[in-house]
Amino acid sequence: MENPWQTIDNQEVYRNPWIHVTHRQVINPAGNPGIYGVVHFHNLAIGVVPLDEEGYTWLVGQYRYTLDQYSWEIPEGGCPLGTSPLDTAKRELLEETGISAQKWTKLLDFHTSNSVTDEAGTVFLAQDLSFGDSQPEDTEDITVRKVKFSEAFAMVLDGRITDALSIMALFRVKLWMEEQE
Repeated sequence: MENPWQTIDNQEVYRNPWIHVTHRQVINPAGNPGIYGVVHFHNLAIGVVPLDEEGYTWLVGQYRYTLDQYSWEIPEGGCPLGTSPLDTAKRELLEETGISAQKWTKLLDFHTSNSVTDEAGTVFLAQDLSFGDSQPEDTEDITVRKVKFSEAFAMVLDGRITDALSIMALFRVKLWMEEQE
């Protein structure tokens, strides 16, 4: 399908190591002038749902500065563009939980909020788990919690998990589990 938007001007207005923001003068699909701001991420979002043979998963809890609140999530992180999403998933799972996995299944690709950002991501299921010590980054003060998958899914349904990547991932794993029955 042909793009109905026309970009007249595109200027970078902010940059840091994780994102940059562009301000655009546009002609919208109705033919009228307008503006558009786009947040560009320097990383691909990666999420991992570890799942053992007894139906347990691991969540990470941390205080999220942007929300000014504590958040329960799946293990997740950023994959530098042009590098392996699977390698990043393995690194993030080990860093945040101390877990390694022998079996990896790519479950879904997604865009986080396509009206304001071009951020994309990938979710993996990790199985055949082994356990060691976590190695969080200095910006992470993480609590790791082992829960039945059914409890993690209930946390999505009752609003205890509000992180979009975690919600998508846990719903996708729930469907995957039903497909396995």
